[in-house]
Amino acid sequence: MDQIKIGKFIASCRKEQGMTQANLAEKLGISDRAVSKWETGKSLPDSGIMLEVCDFLKINVNELLSGERIMAELYDKRAEENLLAMKKEIEDKNKQMLKMEYWILLPTIIAGLVMVFVASFVEMPVWLRIALIAFALVTIFAAVFIAVGIEQKAGYYECQNCHHRYVPTYWQTNLALHSGRTRYMKCPECGKRSWQRKVLMKED
Repeated sequence: MDQIKIGKFIASCRKEQGMTQANLAEKLGISDRAVSKWETGKSLPDSGIMLEVCDFLKINVNELLSGERIMAELYDKRAEENLLAMKKEIEDKNKQMLKMEYWILLPTIIAGLVMVFVASFVEMPVWLRIALIAFALVTIFAAVFIAVGIEQKAGYYECQNCHHRYVPTYWQTNLALHSGRTRYMKCPECGKRSWQRKVLMKED
């Protein structure tokens, strides 16, 4: 999606309705800075208020995401294009989150293991050795908890029995047996346990 084009379209529609950025922001219960970011292409309206934005601007969501008025005969085609663009955007965001999981986890584990190695083989007072090992273990565990939280929120897990895709709770994800990003969990749909792999989209 072309955020610059969408931003200019929002500004144009706002002016057509005789509203300032502050007027629109007040109606939506947000800051005028947020509206300014939309109109300069720095961000898009949050999905939670997108319908309300469209209502005030007298346009539909498909037109908002296209950044232009759409003729009736082109509506279905443009709606499909926008849906695909949104799915790709969500998939890209989930990929970035999963990459961030590795960037948090791997360096922290390596640093923690180095600290344990140093504490085990370098001459130092006993209290310092214990403190260094304890700090290393706490750091590793903290990184694991953060990484699992990122993994849990990015995408879905797919049941291998009924192929239902869902987001488990943090503790279901954290306490499940796992191999990489595949976790042994109970499906809320069919009630069966299976090794459920991580997928990025609700539907392919």
